[in-house]
Amino acid sequence: MKADLDDLKAFVAVARARGFREGARTSGSSASALSEAVRRLEAQLGVRLLNRTTRSVVLTEAGQGLLERLGPALAEMEAALDVVNGFRDRPAGSLRLNVPVSAARLVLPRIVPPFLSAYPDIRLEIITDDNFVDVIASGFDAGIRYDERLEQDMIAVPIGPRVQRFATAASPAYLERHGRPKHPRELLGHACLRGRFSSGAMPPWEYERNGEVVRVDPAGPLIVSAGGASDLSIDAAIAGSGIVYHFEDWLRPHLDSGALESILKPWWQSFPGPFLYYPGRRLVPAPLRAFVDFIKASAGPA
Repeated sequence: MKADLDDLKAFVAVARARGFREGARTSGSSASALSEAVRRLEAQLGVRLLNRTTRSVVLTEAGQGLLERLGPALAEMEAALDVVNGFRDRPAGSLRLNVPVSAARLVLPRIVPPFLSAYPDIRLEIITDDNFVDVIASGFDAGIRYDERLEQDMIAVPIGPRVQRFATAASPAYLERHGRPKHPRELLGHACLRGRFSSGAMPPWEYERNGEVVRVDPAGPLIVSAGGASDLSIDAAIAGSGIVYHFEDWLRPHLDSGALESILKPWWQSFPGPFLYYPGRRLVPAPLRAFVDFIKASAGPA
């Protein structure tokens, strides 16, 4: 039985995206064309691959089995064809990255414009996601994460600042009304603006000084989606609603302007910067190889 390669690619796009509309967006096709391709493939194979409802697309057992075998095979085929790309004067093709919102905000703005200028034939797609995902199963070439969330079989390349800190701040007006905490545990008596991941996790605020680590889980009037709605919590802090805990670089413009005032600065905890990570396979696509070489060449001192 010989299935059409384009139909197989259409199935993978829909299966990974869990929908025809999103699959069309990521593949550059149309939802109707993908739907027709999947119907054609199912008819040829004589088995249903996707269960469709008005709101969702779910893989059947047969579809899941096909995706698990087909995804890596297509990736290897694309990587093999990409060898030809190495003979071009300039690498070309698409590069899909999965990154946390913080990286899109704090790391990539210094990298993306000069990279696109250096490689005009590469189309770069950035998807922000603060959850840990399987980059290959989700159709990405690489991702950006911190070292505690990297899989052991991945190649990791430092990207962006090598040392970062979480900062704590509030508006001067709030601190005049409620006082300035001198120890992290005093935050338990303040209005704190929290962030929650889509998984439901709401990480504690962590501090360190002279080897003493303190973790607190304060309460407050506002909880926002971590990453995506962080600016809302910062705006609320500027307006005097409470205390915010975030990347120092994200808060820096407001600290410099005086809209926010530093709190507990001697306790701010440092941590290693992020990494670009990708599978350690033998053939690296030319656009990804160009991106890796670019960040290595542009990296500053550690």
